[in-house]
Parts: sequence; C-alpha cells; structure tokens
Amino acid sequence: MRLWAAPDHARLVFDLSGAVDANVFSLDSPSRLVIDIDTSKLATDVSTLPLDGSAISTVRTGRRNGDDLRVVLELNRKVEPRHFTLPPNDQYGHRLVVDLEYPGENAIENPIDPIESMIREQEIAAQRASAQRDIGGNSSTAPEDTTVQKAQPHPKRDIIIAVDAGHGGEDPGAIGPSGTREKDIVLEISRRLADKVNATPGFKAVLIRDGDYYIGLRQRTQLAREQKADFFVSIHADAFSSPRPQGSSVYALSQRGATSETAQWLANSENRADLIGGVDGNLSLRDKDQVLRGVLLDLTMTATLNDSLSIGGQVLDQLSRVNRLHKSRVEQAGFMVLKSPDIPSLLVETGFISNPDEERRLKSASHQERIATALLNGVKGHFERHPPPSSLLAWQRDHQRGPLGDEYRIQSGDTLSAIAVQHGVPVNHLKQANDLNGDVIRVGQVLRIPNS
Repeated sequence: MRLWAAPDHARLVFDLSGAVDANVFSLDSPSRLVIDIDTSKLATDVSTLPLDGSAISTVRTGRRNGDDLRVVLELNRKVEPRHFTLPPNDQYGHRLVVDLEYPGENAIENPIDPIESMIREQEIAAQRASAQRDIGGNSSTAPEDTTVQKAQPHPKRDIIIAVDAGHGGEDPGAIGPSGTREKDIVLEISRRLADKVNATPGFKAVLIRDGDYYIGLRQRTQLAREQKADFFVSIHADAFSSPRPQGSSVYALSQRGATSETAQWLANSENRADLIGGVDGNLSLRDKDQVLRGVLLDLTMTATLNDSLSIGGQVLDQLSRVNRLHKSRVEQAGFMVLKSPDIPSLLVETGFISNPDEERRLKSASHQERIATALLNGVKGHFERHPPPSSLLAWQRDHQRGPLGDEYRIQSGDTLSAIAVQHGVPVNHLKQANDLNGDVIRVGQVLRIPNS
C-alpha cells in the first residue's frame, strides 16, 4: 500500500499480485471508508503509511469471509471517494487506486486573488473579441459598449507564472545512476523558481504541484487555466537510453511532429506518464475556446506558439550561462502538458539525470539555485518587453512616457476622439503624450491623459 496527500485529495494505491474485484463504500458516525478486496491478504505494514496531511487518521485491516481482505480508513474530514483498477505497465503490476477527494478544496495551495482573476478574465475576453473582429466575426464573449466611461485607475495586476514540477507521487520520473529521482529534483527547482518569481515585483507564481503527489497531465494544464496563468513552465530532469547525453534543453509544442529524434523520444516518454499515474481516460480539458469558431482557435494557437518560442529563446539564452546546452535552439514536440490554446507554455529539461556528472550537479543546491535564476531571468526578460496590458509592468512602461497626468484604460468601443472629448484635451495632445502616430488604439491599452 502506498499513500500520497495533496491539497485537494489523497491517493491510496494497492499494489496487487493479480487482478481483483473490490467494493468501496462509506460509513457514518464515525466517518469511515471501507475497502473490501476479494481473495486477498495483506503483505504490508499499515503503520508505516504517511498519514500526515491526508484525510485518514487511522488504518485498520482484518479478514472477511475467510479469504477476503477488509481495510477500514478512519476519516477526519469529509471526502468524496472514487476508485478504479489499473493493469500492469512498465513500472507497476496490477493496482487498485482509491482517491479521497476533498469537496470545495483548491488543488493550488496559494490560488490567485479573486480580483486579479476577474481582471485577467476581462483581459482574456477583450483579446478574444479583438481577434474575432480581426477575422471579420461577431464577438459573442465581449459585446461592445459604446458608452463613454469614466477614467479608471490602472489595475497593475501581477503576471501569473504557473510552475509545474513534473511527475510526483507514484510516478517518480527518471531515476539517476545513484538512485536520484526526477520528481524530487524538479520539485526543489520549482520551489526555488516560485520563490524568486514571488520576490519579483509585478509577478506571482502558482505552483501546480507543491508536494510528493501525482497530478494528471491534462489536469496540470487545466489548473494553470483556472489560475488565469500568463505563462506555464513544466520543469523536468529526464533521462535518455544512454548515459552520454547531457545539458539543458527547452521545448515548445509542435502540432506537426518533433524537430529531433530526442524531442520525439522525450515527448513519448512524458506523455506516457498518465498511464503510470492512473488517469482513467474520463477527464476532459475544459477549454474556454471551444465556443469559438475553429479559425479563431487556430489563430489563437499560432499566437500562443509564437509567444512560447519567444520566451523559450530568452530562457535558453539564460540557461546557456549556467549550464551546457543539449540543443542550442528551442525544440518542438507534441507534449500533452503544453497543449493549452491561449497560455504560452514551455517544457524545460534542466539536465539529463541519466548522466552521472549531471545527476551530481542537479542534486546540488547551488546548481538548482542557478537554474531557477536563469529561468526567472528568461521569463522576466520576455514580459518586460511584452507586458500584458493590465499588468504592473505595462503601467511602469507607460508611466515613463510623459509627464504625470490622469490615466485611461481603453474599453471595447472606445475611439481616440471620444476619449479626447471626454477628458477635454485636443486629440493631437493625446497623441503626443502617448507617442501615437495614428488613430489606432487597442482594448486594454493605457493612455496618459495630459494636463489641459
């Protein structure tokens, strides 16, 4: 029996010598979960299970009907149980998986602030409406409001960076020659990166996994979307079939095939992780873009991929300063964890844990710190050049353009002349204060209103 605790669930896995039938049901007063496994006996010491942080206070076992095993979980909180069996794979034999899900709990330990979430949602809707107008469609997500609105303060929101530590729980990832597990190394690097992001003004980190538990590949992307992430980075330290390869690599999504044999091999191995983790195939990625036309989705994916490649180039440049590069350009392959239509995403291979020298470096706290700093500098460098319109970085950029005055954030339906009339300034003064050569403005853009 193996147990892992996550913020929103606990997972109990029974490793079995063969296929079994199991019956799982709940009892009240006190709250218990009963697991009956036919024609089985226990071959583990339940007192060694790490119950801290799970919903389980005590585990009791006993015989039932002579040949059957009964396991009783004493619960200290309300759970919604589900269970399923899994056939053998390369790492494990038959398994019975029992998930204890906590209703109402968030899978992210430090979720995005509701106000920031609302601002980000408005920004996403405005971007979609603008894209639809560009291709001649009618916006159904952000109807135009031609009413002239009062000037509003700039939201100065944080840029949300979703940091995903690969593998976890029953999926250890690659194993180094001395037994180092990929899941442990990448969690340490992810935590260091998240700390650095949170210490940087204008940025906020969301850790997709902040402990030793498994999250399905599709759910990782879904969590980033729920947290309104501006960027998603999945951190790995994988292995190859020989110990020779070494160095860092950066991967973006490809819909047309891998750019190298290594990229294809890595994508295949990473995409198989769900078979180890036990996702039962019933999960669906709830994409917000499914209500839009296919051409808009293609346009969005193209823009997202371009941003991914741009950020990837910055990250690769920074990594080259602290580690040898396995490939000197951003590679592409069909990684499932990168398939989010409107979040720029990268998978960063911090090194090959199958290489003895690289394994030793990856275990070093100082090397982990340097890797995390390189990742931060690459991401920060991109967003300083291309800040989202409602972000603090965009405000800081716009704030330096001219003398202090009022600010106005452009709403859907605004025109330059209407804004000038509203604030009582000539259009040419408005253009001069904001370095505008024409009348083209965009939703979310912040204009400096000069003193009249």
